[in-house]
Amino acid sequence: MAEDWNKVSQNNSLKFDQLTEDGQMRLIDLGFHSLVFGISSIPFCAVALTIWAYTLKVDTLGLIVWGSFYMFAAIGIRLFRKTYQINRKQNNHTLTPSKWLAAINGVTFTHGIGLTLPFFIFMGKVPFEFNLLYLVTVAAIIAAFATHLTPILTAFFYLFIPCWSICIFLMPWIFPSHWPILIFLGIIYAISMYRHALLGHQFFLKQITLEDEGAKLAENYRIAKIAAENALQAKNQFLTTASHDLRQPVHAMGFLIESIARRNQDKLIEPALKDLKQSVRSVTQMFNALLDLSKIELGQVKLSAGNVYLDGLIQEIATLFNEEAHAKNLDIRTRHSGGNAMVNVDGTLLHQSVMNLMHNALRYTKQGGVLMAVRKRGVDWQIDVWDTGVGVASEDSSHIFSPFYRNKHAWRIDSAGHGLGLAVVARCCEMMGCQYGFRSRLNRGSHFWLRLPAMTGSLQSVRIMSETTSPAFKSDNSKLSGTCLIVDDDPQVITAWESLLNTWGVSVRCVESGKQALEVIDAGFTPNAILCDQRLRAGESGFDVLRNLLERCPEASGAMVSGEFNSPELIEAENEGYLVLHKPLEPEVLFTLLSRWLVKSES
Repeated sequence: MAEDWNKVSQNNSLKFDQLTEDGQMRLIDLGFHSLVFGISSIPFCAVALTIWAYTLKVDTLGLIVWGSFYMFAAIGIRLFRKTYQINRKQNNHTLTPSKWLAAINGVTFTHGIGLTLPFFIFMGKVPFEFNLLYLVTVAAIIAAFATHLTPILTAFFYLFIPCWSICIFLMPWIFPSHWPILIFLGIIYAISMYRHALLGHQFFLKQITLEDEGAKLAENYRIAKIAAENALQAKNQFLTTASHDLRQPVHAMGFLIESIARRNQDKLIEPALKDLKQSVRSVTQMFNALLDLSKIELGQVKLSAGNVYLDGLIQEIATLFNEEAHAKNLDIRTRHSGGNAMVNVDGTLLHQSVMNLMHNALRYTKQGGVLMAVRKRGVDWQIDVWDTGVGVASEDSSHIFSPFYRNKHAWRIDSAGHGLGLAVVARCCEMMGCQYGFRSRLNRGSHFWLRLPAMTGSLQSVRIMSETTSPAFKSDNSKLSGTCLIVDDDPQVITAWESLLNTWGVSVRCVESGKQALEVIDAGFTPNAILCDQRLRAGESGFDVLRNLLERCPEASGAMVSGEFNSPELIEAENEGYLVLHKPLEPEVLFTLLSRWLVKSES
């Protein structure tokens, strides 16, 4: 084993000078530790030798002086190490490793000479056993230093060579009857210590090198991690900041398509209009999923736990998707718990998770349908979403909840997907602390589930439906009657507002600022509903404009409509109880909202 290591050390030998300055100082740290321990142990040896010499009726004065010298040396080496530690803390660059190394070499040389002094003191005065015991003691001290002082190889040699050379040189006088065999054994011992010291030194050098490389890797990882986090934050911040400008044309396009569909009399272009509607809905869902994921990754989603009635939740979602399923000739069925399924979680995150599961199920199901159920599983409630869709292959199972991942079967059935819905589900469930998973068979369908801890209590004051959800919108001839004031400064969006609301029978006025809105009201226009964008080019706060207008028109209802999500003004508006709608706003949601504020009529 030693030969193998020796070959390795020869082939891959390192040198003290090849280390960094910090690595050299760390080896000097180890050298100081060995010196302090080694020198401090000599006074105790001196005490033991003095007692034995006294019992042999030998003059002990020289041994006492020798022990006293080492006692002062032990104090001195500790003070020396303290000075070294202070200089290291102060980063005193004038005291380089080479200077400290020279000082340590001087100390070890003196120590090596000092270890041989008892032989001179007792030469010819003590029996063979006494001298042999001390020789063994010196050999043990050298062996200990060969292990612990070899971080600084020169320091060990400064101690070992003079000390052991003097011991071998004095053997004919110390052991007159046995010196040949002791000299032979001493030489073999010297060779062994030399080889051991080389191996030990290489071990320490490699250890320091590995530590430096590890520290460098850790620092590179830290830098890369910070860079990745900054890039992620920049990406998410870009999505959040750019969302307003990106959502504006999509918002306008959705309104214009609905307006055209209402006016259309040509049956031949109805399929194209439906496809356009679906495309806009797909883009809207992509925006929402991207921003949901960005908000979660930025830590901008604050949990707000509350009681959620699961039967009401799945019934609400089934109602919202009923028309989409009907258009695809799919069935949506629900299976309730029996009336007592309630959990305490963040209702918005749970609603969003189940919505994404339902949307995913409908997207990848060509025939059959979707079943939503609430079932008891032990002490938990489980929400299940079964579909008869394309399914998931076993090799795709580990990636299904990853962002932007879609398997080849999904691409074939629907190329409009973006692979974000299930990633949002996973993030939401992790934030809520609930379990999630799925089982699937390729071309046979999938079963996704969420499992939440059950709670007991009254079903009163629980969240059943969100404020902005509504019964399914029907593309019929229903119309509204009333007046609406729109505050928005984007010409394209204003055109879309006017086109859609006029189609619904609403008398609409569109203005670009709070000042123009007041002028319209002063001119005699009395709005029943006021919808105001947050970001206005004049620098006004849309929320301030909305509050001022509602004060002027106390009979009117109002809401914010904005492409932003994390604006402080919007958060303040929601906290004060104002309704905040986000662009792109689906015409279905807007129609249902206005039907509550205005008078609904049949044309």
